[in-house]
Order: sequence, then structure tokens, then C-alpha cells
Amino acid sequence: MPGVTYDDAPLLADLMPWSVAPPRLGRAWPVAPDPASLKARWAALVKAEGADREALFGPTRSRTLHTPVGQLPGQRGGTEKLVRASGPCPEPVRVLCAPFDEQWLIPDHRLIDAARPELWRVADGHQVFLVETPDSPFLPATSLFPLVRTGRVRPLYRRPGATEPNLAPGLLAALGHTSDPLDFLAWTLAAARPDLTVPLTRDPELWSRGVRLGHRILWLLRRDGDRPRLPGGRRPYVRAPLPARPAALRYDPEEETLHLGEGRISPVPAGAWDFEVQGVRVLEQWFTTRTAGPEPGTLEAIRPTTWPQTWTSELLELITVLALLAELRPQREELKVTDRITTAELRAAGILPAPPAARRPASVLDHQEEGPEGQFTLL
Repeated sequence: MPGVTYDDAPLLADLMPWSVAPPRLGRAWPVAPDPASLKARWAALVKAEGADREALFGPTRSRTLHTPVGQLPGQRGGTEKLVRASGPCPEPVRVLCAPFDEQWLIPDHRLIDAARPELWRVADGHQVFLVETPDSPFLPATSLFPLVRTGRVRPLYRRPGATEPNLAPGLLAALGHTSDPLDFLAWTLAAARPDLTVPLTRDPELWSRGVRLGHRILWLLRRDGDRPRLPGGRRPYVRAPLPARPAALRYDPEEETLHLGEGRISPVPAGAWDFEVQGVRVLEQWFTTRTAGPEPGTLEAIRPTTWPQTWTSELLELITVLALLAELRPQREELKVTDRITTAELRAAGILPAPPAARRPASVLDHQEEGPEGQFTLL
């Protein structure tokens, strides 16, 4: 809760010891809010030749048209040098580009400066990636591949198939509340402080309350299973059709209406409009990403010429998620952790510090991965 400090609380970095630096693309065009644009961009790239292809690609110190790289684990991108690349675009995959902003990525290692293969190796339907985001009302947690640049990525599991939790060995047993790593993640989402410490409690009733709150937060962040809805009468709807190219976004707090040019969506609770992450209003950033004019002649300029219906559906769902999360903020801020388990106690019990092996990736490969120019490598 505001004003409460937990100087004796352990760091998230100690409790979930394995982390990976956030991926770094090096160029913007392999990501887009719609997959069709990515396929068109790829087609334009492979159609170009020589200096034109190089200019479109956007070479960096890490990636040029001649850089040899292996295939991304679990993906079907090619491994021949891009200077000779042809054929169809690798099938785009859904990714989390920024807090609450789901987009699409061409999963081709040749296009990404720092793809973090160790994350791709453990990405599956069971995985949950927690992204360190200081001073955020909620830590981003996602089952999508994370491209969020706010901080290090901490997978919940060190191996595919929800095996070997990325937790300090012996931690769950020492807490004595649960054996399910998802419960620990839920508690973290409910109790983590802005300084990325996680106060822990011995109180089973308080633990259960925090875990219930955290699972609700996790469900809204992941948006899997049943889709979230506001109560009847509070659900946002399109009241006036959105224009083909909405140029501005404006909010009317008295009418609880979101204006996209001449288009109108309401009701939009103030909690959704005011929702910020690190000082940036989420809805404004989401809209700007889809409407800001790119530099002509670049691959980023290949994008929808009119506002797609899918974006409207995604916007309605985002408004719903932000509104529901805003309603949970008071509960989260009021979760005063008592009967705490301190860092010193965890050290005395031998739980902390975690052994060095727990801070390194697990060896997860039981198959070959395709290396540069189609040669297989076994890691």
C-alpha cells in the first residue's frame, strides 16, 4: 500500500533467479499491428535487389544481408543469408510489444539483432513471461513472446511443458502455502512493490487473499480462456462509426466517451483512460502506434490504408481490461503484508542466494536446431 516500505523483503531477482535481457529488434518493420502488413513487407524486401534490398532491410552492426544466423528455436524462418532470400514470409506470431499492446512479429532470426533464443526455447502454451517494469501499477505477465523493453524477462518455467519452475530451489516448500508455481506468480503480481521487491507472508489467510487477487490480475493480463467483460450497461460499444483514418484521439470525461476522429466509443470508464505505465497513457500509446505516419519509402510505410475492424475489436477489449484492472488497484494497494518472511530468514534457511546454476538457462535441447545455411547444430 502507498507509504508502506518493506526494507526486509526479498528482491524479485532473487526469488526468480533466471532472467534474460529483453529482445532487441534493431529495426521496426518486422513488427506490425496486423499480420497482412508483415507479409507484404517481406514480399517487398525479397523482391528488391542489391542496394535497394539493403536500404529496405536497415543493416546494423549485428545484422546485415550477409550475416549468417541459425533458425529461431521452434520457428520456420530461413537460414540462408538474406542477400539471397526468397519465397514466402515466415508465418507471423503474436507478441507483446509494450505493456498491453499485442502485435505481430516475423519470427526470423535474420531480422532481429538480439532475439534471445533461450527465451524462444521455453516459449509454449504453458509459459508465463514476467517483465520487470519498475514503477508500474502491474508487472506485465504474458504467455506471448515478450518484446517489452522496460526490463529483464523472467520466465516462470525453465523448461518447456511447465517443468522446472524458475524459483529459488526450496522456496515453495519454505513458504508452505502451495506447490504450484502459478500461485507464487499470482502472489507476486498482487504483492510486488514498485522497487521490484516481493514481500512474503506466513499468514495463510492473507496468502490466499493475495493469490486470489493475483490470479484475477493474471487472467486479465494474459487474456486467455473466456474474454473479459464489464457488467451490463458498462460495456463499451461503438456509438458512431470509426472513420477510415482516425487522426486524433480525445476523451470526454463527462460523457465517458472516447473520440477517434468522428468515431465514438462509450462508455469508457475514466480508470481505463487514465491508466498509465511509466507515465505514458496506455490507450494513447496504443492508438499512436497504429496511426503515426511512417517515413515514406520504408517498409514500415506498408500498412493498412484504412482502420481495420480487428483493431476496433482489440480496442474494445483493451478498454475492458484496463477498466477491470483499474478496479483492482485499490485492492492491490491495500494488501498490507504482515507476518513477513524476511530476506535474512531466507538466507538463514539456505534458500537465498540461489545457486549459480539457477541463474543460468537450463539445458532444454533434445533435438537439433538448424544453423546458418541449413547446417544443423546440437547445443
